[in-house]
Amino acid sequence: MEIKPITGINAMVSAPGSKSYTQRALIIATLAMGDSILHNALLSEDTAYVMDALKALGAEIATKGTDMVISGRAGHLKDPRQAIYLGNNGTAMRLLTGIAALGTGIVTLTGSPRLCERPIKPLITALQTIGVDAEGCGANGLSPVIVHARRPRGGTVTLADIESSQYVSSLLLCAPFAENDTIIELTGEIPSLPYVAMTVAVMEAFGVTVGHDRPGHYVVKSGQRYHARHYEIEGDYSSASYFFVAAAVTRGRVRVQRLNPQTLQGDRGFLPLLEQLGCTVTTGNDWIEVQGRELAAGDYTFNLGAMPDMVPTLAALAAVRPGRTVITHVPHLRAKESNRLEALVTELKKVGVRAAETADGLWVEGGSAQGSLIETYHDHRIAMSFAVLGLAVPGIRIQDPGCVGKSFPGFWDELKRLYGR
Repeated sequence: MEIKPITGINAMVSAPGSKSYTQRALIIATLAMGDSILHNALLSEDTAYVMDALKALGAEIATKGTDMVISGRAGHLKDPRQAIYLGNNGTAMRLLTGIAALGTGIVTLTGSPRLCERPIKPLITALQTIGVDAEGCGANGLSPVIVHARRPRGGTVTLADIESSQYVSSLLLCAPFAENDTIIELTGEIPSLPYVAMTVAVMEAFGVTVGHDRPGHYVVKSGQRYHARHYEIEGDYSSASYFFVAAAVTRGRVRVQRLNPQTLQGDRGFLPLLEQLGCTVTTGNDWIEVQGRELAAGDYTFNLGAMPDMVPTLAALAAVRPGRTVITHVPHLRAKESNRLEALVTELKKVGVRAAETADGLWVEGGSAQGSLIETYHDHRIAMSFAVLGLAVPGIRIQDPGCVGKSFPGFWDELKRLYGR
C-alpha cells in the first residue's frame, strides 16, 4: 500500500476501543458472577484470540456491534481439553496463564513461533510462589505454558527488574480466588506501570478491591469476587497517537474522538511530549485535538519506559524533525511482536534517516527522508507508524498492511478521513 503525502489536514477521526481495557475487562467479566456487557469494545485479532480462549474455558461471549455480552463463570473455569492458541498476543499469554489455575484439568497455552520466543519465565516463577502449578515447556522455560489447574495458595511474591508489567497484572487478576491474601512487592525497574493501574481500575470496577498504600506494593484480600456489570471501554490512546503525529508531521489539525482526557492510559503522556516539540494540544470532554506547527529543532531525550508503544510513533516524527531524538528505558521492545528497536532502525535507514540502537533504546537523526518499501515484520505498530511518515514523505509503501488488524482493523479507513473521504 502506497501512502500519498498530504498537506493542510483538517480532519476528525475516532479512536477504537482500548485494546488493553478490552482484554482485561473480557477476562474479569468471564470470572464474574452474572452477565456483563462491555460497550465500545475493540474487535480485533488480539481480542478475538482472547475471546476464543475464554470460550474454551467455558465463557459464553456474544458480540453485537462493538458491544460484547459475557456470561460469567463465577471463578469456575472448565477444562478446555485441547491447547489454546493465542497467535502473537503476548498480553493474552501472560494474563491467561494466571487465571488458567482457576479451571480444572490441564490447560496448555501456546501461540505463534514469535510468541513462544517472548519472555514469560519470571511470571511462571512468581505464580509457582503463590501455589500455581505452572511451567514453561519451551526452550529455556518459554512458552508453550502448561498449567495444572488448582486454586492459588496466595502469600507474598516479589518481582524485581522484570521486563513486563503484565506479570503483575496476571498475578492480580487471579489473586481474589486464592486461599489466602496475596501480597505483591515490586523492586527495581518495572516498565509500563500505567498498565498495572489499568488492571487495578478494571478489577475495582467489577467489585474487587486492591490495596496499594505505597509504590510497588499491592494487596488483594482472599475471598473477594468479581460482579457483573455494564462497562464502557474508553478509546485507545495508542491508536490515537498515529493521528496526533499525522497532525504534527503535516502541520495540520486532527481531532480524535472517543478519548477520556482523565485516562489512566500511560500513552496519554505522549501529548505533553508533542507540545514540547511545538504542537498545540486542545482537550474536550471526550476528544483531543492536535494542531501541528513548525517542529522544534535541536536535540531531545525522552524516557518512554511508561509508554513503550509510543516508541515507533515518536520515531516516525523524529525522522522529519530537525535534530537528534534519543529514546531511553525501552530495552524490552526487543521482545515485542518484532524486535522493534532493530526493525525501526533498519526501516529508518531505508528511508535515508540516520538511526542506531542503544543499550536501552535508540536514537534518530532527523533529516531528508525519502520513499521506500517498508517491511513491517508482521508488527502492527511498525506499519501504522511508517504510514503516518508517508503523509509527509513521498513514496512510502507499506508491506503487509493487513497486520494492523492486530490492534486497529479500521486504521486504513480512519487514515482516509485525513484526505477528506
